Amino acid sequence: MKGFRNFILRGNVVDLAVGVMVGAAFSSVVNSLVKDLFTPLISALVRQPDFSKFAFTFRGVEFPYGDFLNSLVSFLIIAVTIYFFVVLPVNKLTTHWKGSPEAPKKTNEEKLLEEIRDLLKTK
Repeated sequence: MKGFRNFILRGNVVDLAVGVMVGAAFSSVVNSLVKDLFTPLISALVRQPDFSKFAFTFRGVEFPYGDFLNSLVSFLIIAVTIYFFVVLPVNKLTTHWKGSPEAPKKTNEEKLLEEIRDLLKTK
């Protein structure tokens, strides 16, 4: 029981649980943005936002590829939306708050290896 308690209370498990919950809540926001804003915008431009009726027939067999197109377009819209409205602003805020990233500090082993390398170069 103690091992299970230690596993559950580790920071990674709690962080993952919080991330999943926030992701689930955020998905409804993104889906609403795509459905209520971007899909009507695309339908105004393209005049055919629903591709579900698209299909072709080959040797008497019908291949309905329209649902695949709908899923692909929806995925691309969601990916673009998340990138431009979430990833870029968060990256800018993170850079602003943290400033420029610092160079990682070298370990003693790395310093010794560099000294050995420099000594070998001089000989």
